[in-house]
This record gives sequence, C-alpha cells and structure tokens, in this order.
Amino acid sequence: MRDPRPARRRRSGRKLLLSVAAVAAAASIAGLATFATFTSSVSQSQSISTGTVTISLGATGASTNRLNVGATAVAPGDTIQRSVDLINSGSLNLASVNLTTAATTSSALDTDATNGLQMVIDKCSVAWTEAGVAPAYTYTCSGTTSTVLASAPVIGSNLTLSNLSVLTAGSTDHLRITLTLPATAGNSFQNLTSVIQYTFTGTQRAATSR
Repeated sequence: MRDPRPARRRRSGRKLLLSVAAVAAAASIAGLATFATFTSSVSQSQSISTGTVTISLGATGASTNRLNVGATAVAPGDTIQRSVDLINSGSLNLASVNLTTAATTSSALDTDATNGLQMVIDKCSVAWTEAGVAPAYTYTCSGTTSTVLASAPVIGSNLTLSNLSVLTAGSTDHLRITLTLPATAGNSFQNLTSVIQYTFTGTQRAATSR
C-alpha cells in the first residue's frame, strides 16, 4: 500500500504558497490604496505690521525748543521761561505722557523742595509768541492757554502731564516751562548751580482689536 504522507505534504505546501501569495497581493493592494486619497487645499496671505511710539521735541535753538538755554544771575523771585514743542511723531496714539526731571549737577536749587526752584508747565493752542533778549525770554499766547502741570518742585518722577494733544498720533503741543526761584530763598542760595534734565515719556494707548 502506497504511503499517503508525501501527497499530503505536497498539498499542504501548495496551500501555504497560495496563502503567502494571497497575503502579498492584499498588502500590495493596501499599499496602493494609501495613495488614492482625494485632497483639496486653499491659502491666503495676511500682512501684519506694528506701529511706533515716538515722541520728540522741536528743533533745538529755535522757539520750538529753548530748553537748552540756561539762566545766570538768578535772584529770589525771578522767573525763567522756556518754550518747547512736544511732538507725537509715531504712528500710535498714546495713553499718557509723563515728565521726569533730574539734576545732573545738583544744589539746593533742586534739593530744597520748598525754597528751591518751582516748575509750572502751560500749553498754548498755537505757537507761543516769543519776546525778550536771549536768554531772558518771555512768552505770550494769542490762542487759548491750559495748564499741563501745576506748580511743583523742579525735580519730580513720572509727573503726569494733562491737557495734551500729543496723545493723538501726528499732533504737537506748544509748551511753556516756567521755573521760579521763590522769594523765600535765603542767603544760602547764593552762588549755586543746578543743571536740570527733562525727560518726556510717552506710553502707548490701551490694547484694542485691529
């Protein structure tokens, strides 16, 4: 009688080869299917640019900026007037403008808050009319005046300035800074020198939707 095992082994081998071939074919079809996906794309570009906060002063040496002009032989009761234009030359509106004054050369003129120099800042709706012989300038306003800073000691930090137009980009304020040595300044104030530095700081408007 013939042994049936070799025939069964041949049939099993053929079945295994067919199974492997079927698996390979299925994998090939699945691989092809991954590249048969519908797609659609669309794009749009958007330009974003930031604004600028820039405040500046008028031209030095003209009536638009006399802050660099000193004063000598000042006596108790004297006043020192200087004009200066404050300009918002940036593209952003401002929430506020503050003034900080510091003494780069110091004396009782700036350290004595009562008898030392006192400061007032006014604004004219038009350019100030300048008179007097340098450096003893005086100024009058042919328009409307308003108070920017009420009387305060000459040295101050982050002093809030009021009634300004420069909160709006592109605007200019015509300011007059008046320093007064009080009549109460006694003999100890003789032969003193102070150098005052003025720093204006503009802060951007509140954040908003753009």
